[in-house]
Amino acid sequence: MQDQRLKDFLKEFIISDSQLQELYKRFTSEIQKGLTLATHQQADIKCYMTYVQDLPTGDEKGNYLALDLGGTNFRVLRVSLQGHHEAQIDSKVYVVDKELMTGHGTKLFDHIANCLAEFVDEHALNDQHLPLGFTFSFPCVQVGLTEALLTRWTKGFRCAGVEQEDVGRLLKEAIARRGDLEIDVMALLNDTTGTLMSCAHRNPECRIGVIIGTGCNACYVERVENADLLEPEYKVDKPNILVNTEWGAFGESGKLEFVRTDYDRKVDKDSLNRGGQLFEKMISGMYLGELVRLVLADAITQNLIFVRSGEKQRLTNILKDNAGCVETRFISEIENDTFPAFLQTRNILKELLGLENVSVEDCQKLKYICECISKRAANLVAVGISGLINKIAEPHVVVGVDGSVYRLHPHFDTYLREAMQKLVNPKINYELMLSEDGSGRGAALVAAVASKN
Repeated sequence: MQDQRLKDFLKEFIISDSQLQELYKRFTSEIQKGLTLATHQQADIKCYMTYVQDLPTGDEKGNYLALDLGGTNFRVLRVSLQGHHEAQIDSKVYVVDKELMTGHGTKLFDHIANCLAEFVDEHALNDQHLPLGFTFSFPCVQVGLTEALLTRWTKGFRCAGVEQEDVGRLLKEAIARRGDLEIDVMALLNDTTGTLMSCAHRNPECRIGVIIGTGCNACYVERVENADLLEPEYKVDKPNILVNTEWGAFGESGKLEFVRTDYDRKVDKDSLNRGGQLFEKMISGMYLGELVRLVLADAITQNLIFVRSGEKQRLTNILKDNAGCVETRFISEIENDTFPAFLQTRNILKELLGLENVSVEDCQKLKYICECISKRAANLVAVGISGLINKIAEPHVVVGVDGSVYRLHPHFDTYLREAMQKLVNPKINYELMLSEDGSGRGAALVAAVASKN
């Protein structure tokens, strides 16, 4: 792709090595602030305690239920742990419609309890008293293993009566309202904790869990003496604590301004949680498509792409009037496409913009736009993961990773590793491990470990 004008236009999305190092410095300083009692309130990255202190051994056995709510779908799972690092999982996906996402919290939790009852019925589990792990993937302050206060909704949710409330209690109350379920809510966790637990179940050297999907966040194993926020009684018997960083909020106090663009500001301005989760808004699947949409509309206006189609006005109108029309999955498909046919790209352009007979050069240009935006996202994630690996400072660190962006984007892993090579201490060996059903298996494992204690 030789078009110098387009390259100059996209230059602000390219993170230089010196910017990468500066981001790393700012990120690690925020982590330290979040862990320290005196500075915790001012920190962007809050580093919440999860109260999970034991990693699985792989020998766990028994039947457990898991609930996984983190977006427009939620899942109910039965996880049968069979020892020897093995687990058998049955699950069913239920939909959370727009009405439930923005209605009253009671309706949402009643819906969850109803789906749970339906699942228990379908799998003939009514006669068993089952421990349940609940993965709730929104920013929370844990005040115990089964208590977590929602600090704020993200990912398009806005249910009334839930923020600042204990979501564990809301689930227990919804189960009690039905009166026909024998279920013990044993643990509340978020999807990063689930990912870490699930990967540790298969590889005991796993110390970090990362989600790069609709949202973006990480959790890691910290030594109790470094966890100022942890009450003294939790520091007596156990050396470690899992910390939920909530790193999506990095940048809320201005630390990212030197790499943010006007497109990032526009995405933020149009979001439900304006001014919040600024790091996440440069990385996650909920926002990447929007960034491409805004950039593409400007590129067309400036005659940098699709010039020969002679339909500048029509194309920019479609893009500007249809927020959300560029789905993040399109980015993966376009970057996965092959030169010179670009069949997937052509199909997307036809579906999205009604464009036919697009030139090979325009397909290359569109691919380059997508690459700049997804590579920047991977660079930012690399800053976070590298900061945590160097903080843990063990000779070998396994990082469990999950989420649709990481799973489906053809080059995200490569982009990530390229940037990590510049940041991770060369004395540390690390590997990235794709999580298998992290939030489901992980929730069951936390419940299993909790019921053992």
